[in-house]
Amino acid sequence: MDEDFDIPAAADMNDDLDFPDETVALKVGEEKEIGNQGLKKKLLKEGEGWVTPENGDEVEVHYTGTLLDGTQFDSSRDRGTPFKFTLGQGQVIKGWDLGIKTMKKSEKALFTIPPDLAYGESGSPPTIPPSATLQFDVELLSWTSVKDICKDGGIFKKILTEGQKWENPKDLDEVLVNFEAKLEDGTLVAKADGVEFTVRDGYFCPALAKAVKTMKLGEKALLTVKPQYGFGEKGKPASSNEGAVPPNASLDITLELVSWKTVSEVTPDKKVIKKILKEGEGYEKPNDGTVVKVKLVGKLGDGKIFLKKGYGDGEEPFEFKTDEEQVIDGLDKAVATNLCKENTIFMLAVKFIEHDSSFSEEEKKQAKALKVACNLNDAACKLKLKLYKEAEKLCTKVLELESSNVKALYRRAQAYIQLADLDLAEVDIKKALEIDPNNRDVKLEYKTLKEKVKEYNKKDAKFYGNMFAKMNK
Repeated sequence: MDEDFDIPAAADMNDDLDFPDETVALKVGEEKEIGNQGLKKKLLKEGEGWVTPENGDEVEVHYTGTLLDGTQFDSSRDRGTPFKFTLGQGQVIKGWDLGIKTMKKSEKALFTIPPDLAYGESGSPPTIPPSATLQFDVELLSWTSVKDICKDGGIFKKILTEGQKWENPKDLDEVLVNFEAKLEDGTLVAKADGVEFTVRDGYFCPALAKAVKTMKLGEKALLTVKPQYGFGEKGKPASSNEGAVPPNASLDITLELVSWKTVSEVTPDKKVIKKILKEGEGYEKPNDGTVVKVKLVGKLGDGKIFLKKGYGDGEEPFEFKTDEEQVIDGLDKAVATNLCKENTIFMLAVKFIEHDSSFSEEEKKQAKALKVACNLNDAACKLKLKLYKEAEKLCTKVLELESSNVKALYRRAQAYIQLADLDLAEVDIKKALEIDPNNRDVKLEYKTLKEKVKEYNKKDAKFYGNMFAKMNK
């Protein structure tokens, strides 16, 4: 509205009044009262969809204001410029804050606003007489959603680009975002594209994780962040690629949710975690006893591949029957959650049961057995990948739990041999043979050890022989 006329909250009105938030169902030409304060709404034109703006949203309207006798006192249409304001913040008279919350996009309505919801007994001279009832022909052009996402004024989110679908990322999900952070004076603090992080772990400052959980795929938003969700009282020093944030500084962060991978817990004990890389088809999942065909790649934590099925030229997919103990239990449970052609990553690791202090005695026994099995399997993979030092450490973990575990002694001996720690290898092999004298694999490894000892003895003899020959010369 123009400079000499605005629709501010009337000075003599009670700011503590609280009006109901209601959507009024009307037919074109029908009029109803909104709330119980005398505000009336007459529908002039149907709006689009079913969504209405909320407190905090930035709305854009066209309007014409008249007295009851038809005298026009203001019109945005005459000026040719829509009027913008923030809904529910006392920037306009109470009747507007209450009425426009009931409107849909492109809707046109006539509001009859009593004095108590307009300018009261004093009016707004010379244009609005005292105790005047006003009428506004309002068209809701659009609005930008602005939400207090933590309900404490710490983060306000203004949607710049609407997202797709309806889902939001959860704590375990991995999101991919673009963001730009500035101080209130416009100073750029940080900017990055294609940043990936787990929602629960967060990134840059607490506001990003809080906000991204409220966003849809492809959504772009402007966050107004107070210090408690930024860097607080301490602020943040400058780094090689980020600027400094002063103590108690607010931030303006533009955040775009590019994509995310859904991560869920397959088993209640969190031993099997599932990450969806590509959505599947349909809705049916394998039942117990179903024959499934899968392409399978097994990787260690560092990305090294130890198993690959169905990916070679002409190689058939890996086939097995679920719930028949044909594969490890974790894979059985994991595949049972997949849709057809779904592409996923499953993580089954000993880390999920490393901290067992709260377990019952029976649970501790089960956890110990699982730790032993996982670490032995991991050690076997490390040996195949020639990561001998890592294999040795994993076998040592097993032997700390079970000092007489023959497989752990055998595989640690293999690692020691490759690391040229032949004395230590011999200790492990002899102990393994004491426990299981007829173990064929251990006997063969003992033979390998003896050959290695002979080989090293020959090298040592040749080395010292050459050295003494040089000394005699």
